[in-house]
Amino acid sequence: MDFDYDVVIIGGAFSGAATALMLKRKHPPARVLIIEKTTEFDRKVGESTTEVSSCYMTRILGLTNYLGHEQLAKQGLRFWFCNRPDQPFDDCVEVGPRYNSRVSTFQVDRAKLDAHMLEVAVQAGCDLWRPAKVRQVDLVGGAGQTVTADVASSQRTVRCRWVVDASGRAATLSRKLGHFCQNTEHPISAVWARFTGVKDWDSYEWREKFPDYADACRTARNWATNHLFGRGWWCWIIPLRGGDVSVGIVYDSRLFKLPEGPNLGERLHAHILGNPVGREIFARARAIEGDAHALSMLAYWSDKVCGDGWALVGDAAGFIDPLYSPGLDFCSYTSYFVAELLGRALAGEEVAERLAHYNEQYPVMYRYWFESLFKNKYHYIGDAELMSAALLLDVSSYYLGLVIPAYRDSEQAFADLPFRGRIGHLVGEMMKFYNRRLVALARRRLATGYYGRHNAGWRELYDGFVPDSRVFKFLVKGLLRWWKAEAVNIRLMFVPPLNARAAEKPASAPVAAITAD
Repeated sequence: MDFDYDVVIIGGAFSGAATALMLKRKHPPARVLIIEKTTEFDRKVGESTTEVSSCYMTRILGLTNYLGHEQLAKQGLRFWFCNRPDQPFDDCVEVGPRYNSRVSTFQVDRAKLDAHMLEVAVQAGCDLWRPAKVRQVDLVGGAGQTVTADVASSQRTVRCRWVVDASGRAATLSRKLGHFCQNTEHPISAVWARFTGVKDWDSYEWREKFPDYADACRTARNWATNHLFGRGWWCWIIPLRGGDVSVGIVYDSRLFKLPEGPNLGERLHAHILGNPVGREIFARARAIEGDAHALSMLAYWSDKVCGDGWALVGDAAGFIDPLYSPGLDFCSYTSYFVAELLGRALAGEEVAERLAHYNEQYPVMYRYWFESLFKNKYHYIGDAELMSAALLLDVSSYYLGLVIPAYRDSEQAFADLPFRGRIGHLVGEMMKFYNRRLVALARRRLATGYYGRHNAGWRELYDGFVPDSRVFKFLVKGLLRWWKAEAVNIRLMFVPPLNARAAEKPASAPVAAITAD
């Protein structure tokens, strides 16, 4: 049929541009149009890559040179815990790597990364309308799709064989077709901003004030993704090239409420200053005026992600949680899968089975990823013992299931979605089980006043995860820590809940505080 384009992509940020670039590589004759509504890209929730998304960007997309020169190398995940606001900094619990990361990951300014990806896609031969607002999309399957958009001062209409929705949280096609589903099981919200004047985690001042802290680590804490944790919430602290620091809080609205304040930046700053680690780092910091953002109900998915003539990629298909930075992983898997599918279709292959597989496997991936890593996690996220066990188990499972295959055969690893097949389901069920148990342990600890009791006086610095059999030592360590917590739980089963204990005391006797935040 006489189409204006083979593929029209709605959204020119990372997912849309990556899909376009991969499609041009898979099928060079493809005529691709990208429609991007903004004149400049905005900042996203969280700005960090994982080992999987870094593999995709370096080995598949070929962004190694760009990332090395224009973004910052990331030195792993670092977790901080406390059990009271006046706790001394050097008494807080620190969990993280002792040495430089073994596998390349990056702290990325998403606005700059998105802009670069779009530029690369255009250089590869894709057409671009920008700024352009999509007004209407008519999907009629094999007869072709019609997209109408406002471009500059005119309205344009094009016909194409395929439409790819990469519009992010706008989820243009998912909402239009009635497939958009809010994940009400995970009611998380986020507030984030850029800060200046943030204290350097590795400065000479630290060595003078906290020599044990300074001498314990052999890598730059400042370039890690540092996390502050409390029951029901966590904060990210991510350095960006140029000196600004991306800071945000993500919280479960069932468990935590952000302090009131005159504006978002000051509310976020006030919360951080209430934490002993945050107070050391942000005492002289300030939020950049006009650069604070907020989103509620972050988690959602589409119960159908493709059909004859259309497909969803990246955040347009779903989003779970920025903890562990899985968003770009989802973008990587979906953009590669859809680009390969479209390349096959444009080459004349029958792709009905691959469309059916994408619709079947995406919800499986989403549910397992959510239920094994994030469902009710905010109940135990503020307890250092439980969360450090989860870190070891989560990251070890991630390496065994996704990172090792990605570095063994990158093209093959991204050709399908995670948690596929019998083995994928088995691993997903095992991860769901230990996550449920950690939630149960946290609830009993909270009820008996044991929650966060050991959020003081210890530091755990490990050698670093690597994509080979050495990851099993971390898996074993995580299992042992979980089982130790189970042993503690047996003892707590015989401890009456705090309310019952309070009822037995005289009215004037104070009730023991639950150390949560």
